[in-house]
Amino acid sequence: MGFLKKLFGDKASRDNKALQPILQKTLKAYEDIVKLDIDSLRHKTQEFKEYIKNKTATEVAEIAELKAQAEANPDMEPDEKEKLYNQIDKLEKQELDHIEEALNEILPEAFSVVKAAAKYFCEHETVVVTATDLDRELAAKYEHVTIEGDKAYFKNSWMAGGNMVTWDMVHYDCQIIGGIVLHQGKIAEMATGEGKTLVATLPVYLNALAGKGVHVVTVNDYLAKRDSEWMGAMYEFLGLTVDCIDKHEPNSAARRRAYNCDITYGTNNEFGFDYLRDNMTGNPDELVQRKHHYAIVDEVDSVLIDDARTPLIISGPTPRGDQQEFDELKPDVVKLYEAQKRYVTGILAEAKRILTDPNATEDEKRHGADQLFRAYRGLPKNNALIKFLSEEGMKSLMQKTEGFYMQNRNENMHIIDDELYFVIDEKLNTVVLTDKGSEQLAQAYNDPSFFIIPDVGAEVADLEHSDLSNDEKILRKTELMRNFAEKSERLHTVQQLLKAYTLFEKDVDYVIIDNKIKIVDEQTGRIMEGRRWSDGLHQAVEAKENVKVEAATQTYATITLQNYFRMYHKLAGMTGTAETEAGEFWDIYKLDVVVIPTNRPIARIDQEDMIYKTKREKYNAVIDEIQALVKAGRPVLVGTTSVEISELLSRMLTRKGIAHNVLNAKLHFKEAQIVKEAGQAGTVTIATNMAGRGTDIKLGPGVKEAGGLAIIGTERHESRRVDRQLRGRSGRQGDPGSSQFYVSLEDNLMRMFGSERIAGIMDRMGLEEGEVIQHPMITKQIEKAQKKVEENHFGVRKHLLEYDDVMNAQREVIYKKRRHALFGERLSIDINNMMFDFGEKLVEEYQDAKDYEGFKMELLATMGFDAPFSEEEFERGKVKELADKLFAAALEHYKEKARIIGEKTLPVIKNVYENQTHFENIAIPITDGKRGLNVIVNLKKAVENGAREVNLCIEKSITLGLIDNAWKEHLRELDDLKESVQNASYEQKDPLVIYKLESFNLFKAMLERINEDVISFLMRGDIPQQDPSDVRESRAQGIDRSKIREQRQDLLAQSHSDTQQRQVTQPIRKEVKVGRNDPCPCGSGKKYKNCHGRLEDAE
Repeated sequence: MGFLKKLFGDKASRDNKALQPILQKTLKAYEDIVKLDIDSLRHKTQEFKEYIKNKTATEVAEIAELKAQAEANPDMEPDEKEKLYNQIDKLEKQELDHIEEALNEILPEAFSVVKAAAKYFCEHETVVVTATDLDRELAAKYEHVTIEGDKAYFKNSWMAGGNMVTWDMVHYDCQIIGGIVLHQGKIAEMATGEGKTLVATLPVYLNALAGKGVHVVTVNDYLAKRDSEWMGAMYEFLGLTVDCIDKHEPNSAARRRAYNCDITYGTNNEFGFDYLRDNMTGNPDELVQRKHHYAIVDEVDSVLIDDARTPLIISGPTPRGDQQEFDELKPDVVKLYEAQKRYVTGILAEAKRILTDPNATEDEKRHGADQLFRAYRGLPKNNALIKFLSEEGMKSLMQKTEGFYMQNRNENMHIIDDELYFVIDEKLNTVVLTDKGSEQLAQAYNDPSFFIIPDVGAEVADLEHSDLSNDEKILRKTELMRNFAEKSERLHTVQQLLKAYTLFEKDVDYVIIDNKIKIVDEQTGRIMEGRRWSDGLHQAVEAKENVKVEAATQTYATITLQNYFRMYHKLAGMTGTAETEAGEFWDIYKLDVVVIPTNRPIARIDQEDMIYKTKREKYNAVIDEIQALVKAGRPVLVGTTSVEISELLSRMLTRKGIAHNVLNAKLHFKEAQIVKEAGQAGTVTIATNMAGRGTDIKLGPGVKEAGGLAIIGTERHESRRVDRQLRGRSGRQGDPGSSQFYVSLEDNLMRMFGSERIAGIMDRMGLEEGEVIQHPMITKQIEKAQKKVEENHFGVRKHLLEYDDVMNAQREVIYKKRRHALFGERLSIDINNMMFDFGEKLVEEYQDAKDYEGFKMELLATMGFDAPFSEEEFERGKVKELADKLFAAALEHYKEKARIIGEKTLPVIKNVYENQTHFENIAIPITDGKRGLNVIVNLKKAVENGAREVNLCIEKSITLGLIDNAWKEHLRELDDLKESVQNASYEQKDPLVIYKLESFNLFKAMLERINEDVISFLMRGDIPQQDPSDVRESRAQGIDRSKIREQRQDLLAQSHSDTQQRQVTQPIRKEVKVGRNDPCPCGSGKKYKNCHGRLEDAE
């Protein structure tokens, strides 16, 4: 490998070499651009836009012509209309291709314009330019822009994130390389302090020129607001519009304007939730998002990997949501847990006695090894077990025993497991109840089968072959299915409670604040506000900790961030730690990771890990090292993996009399101040992983001379990225520094994933208590263990996301139908397809049964007209020919019905429009005899377009309402299915395969139900007789937000990350406060209330 690397170079050097030609073109273009006067520089934005417009002019003109053609011919044949819209879709793709070509051609000049503008602001406190209309609007909003005559004055200091900032940055060559990578739709990995925020200005400006919208995605709302104000001033100076969605209410006009800007900042959650909200509203005016064109995701590994597995969910109340068995079953589970603890304690004591006895026979040693492994399968987190496994030879012995029982696909594992009440697999995070455990639980209920799930297939087969009557068989089957559902839910509840007691630790996985369970993110150490574990696990932890068990909810709309970001035409990302997950980025998102060279060489010294036998020795060594570093005048950042460890180290430092700060999930509100002080000489900061991402520690006076910031890691995290993030806090921009990790054999990573090789090396070295080992070989082995965990986590994530991929494919179909119904443009095609599919299904179903009379009755009941063919034709004809004939008759009948509805409604509409001018919309009641709804029609459009507008509104309302109801019910069925298929693993079947098959059948049934309901309502719907004078106005229906809950998965939610300056609770951009009768700051000469003040009044 070393020879090949020397011959061909590594990936980073090959990537860098490929980017050099574009970099050189940009540097050459900059030489000319920087000579332009400031007005000519700003005018380049308009020139670029014109160039792109000319490049795509042909496609844009053709699309406009085809859309006009479709609008002018509402009665166009469905097939013709479908061809026309397919041509539009094809042209839109060609337009995007030509935009990319144009952007690549202007890239050197566009990047140079941004760099030259940055240089201007660095060198001038005030930049004077010829005022444009946009400048006048900015002057009315912000204090750093003023207008005098035809000149605009831009100061190089402005408010960003609640603090005054002065522009002092110009792009380095390596930052231009980062910008090129981001424009190409790849991930740019840049070291800490290399200016990712500034790098993004280059591709953001370039891609915004296309006018399709650029989304800059951050991990929390503070960064979104701060960056939109900090970098936004530069974009606005160059003639682009900028806003941040997190500043505005959902579904508001202000948020829609933010999306219509050239550049839009926001958090990953809000972008995802806006997509879901847009697909829940029945009012087109509430839609906020445009098509997803280009996005740059900051901290891309956090968003697309760590948070990808947890979906964004909009949920509401569900029937019987508060009827749960967690509190009822908890006492029995606690008894079971205590029984396992007693049993494991006993067998561990026996194993210790045998394995430490020098006179033990081989059979006894084998039995002792079995008991040790059995204890590990029963309670792997038992402290006495962890301590014993750190003794010489014990870990290796247990691993050999595990290997023996795992061979032949765990063929003999039952020998170990049958003696336990439940089995824990810590690596897969699962708990499985054994037969012995089921019997123990059932004793309290005097029912041996209380927790045993019946074999439904076998029992149904027995019933079918029995002599019972049909009615009795149906009753027995119903009882059997009810029994199956009850026991499945009961077993699931028990398993989740066992997980809560055995695998989830307070102050490690969660904390209790305000009598609520708050999840602590394993990657950042921050509290994940609003997030709940799924599948009843959160309720189980609530029951365990004796806090209120929240009611279950029903999903109304959901999407994972993975599938949301896949919708973008072009996606890019930036972070400091993506290289270790490069394989996953490529497999799932087809995103390439490119490592960007640093501006200055990294001077930080990364030392080899120090390995101790026990945690106690390790922590004592950490305290001694901290003392030595403080005496040397160096600041120290101590990284921990949990709240519990950070508090333990704090107590130890307090006993030693060493002043320090603690930053963890319980104290996240102090983050800004603590991190601000962390770079001062002699300062000790103990932090969970929350100091490892998004924080920038600046060194105080004399620190560089003393050796820079010292990083001490108290444990290796399961993910190499988290360790690299912690290391990255030191050595920014070529500063000196050091990093050192302390590891013990009792740490979770070493205990669970430390290889047999590591254990063997330790045994051969004869590590005594108090001794330490430090060697590159051991460090490499630890990193191999981390890689093993990362691969395991990738497998888990991929498996979970495969479930969402099934739902995502179905969601795309439904949301497409929904968009067609909402806008109405392609709705006639969908209705014709529904009509044909429904008719074909009726013909197939009744022709197979040879039931012409039944067919006629069903046709009358659902479509409201008689069969267009005789019984003889029906029995002998081909399905396709009969379906075509039925479709033609149905279409004719529907057109006639639409004409009659138009005749009934138009006189009333014209009367209201002419005589009651204060009305804008009118509500038209429509019913099919079983259901009724009010259709909202715009009076002006109805008078202008006639019956066509009324019928379109009826079609839109009926289709939207029925699709939404069916989809909501389908999501509930999928939730139930996902939970129930997990029991398939007991039958040696793959739950995912069954989920895919069953969900497809459910989806197919739902589409058929939608077709029948929509067509039946449209064909049979009519306007009931009413008094024409009883007219009322109505408004289009939007989302009723009072009944829904949005569960957010912000990795950095509620924890702001402005670590350079003082932080404010609600960062705002300071705007000009102008009296209503004062002159408008835009320079128009009008009073403010008659100029830009009117916009304020409108809002």
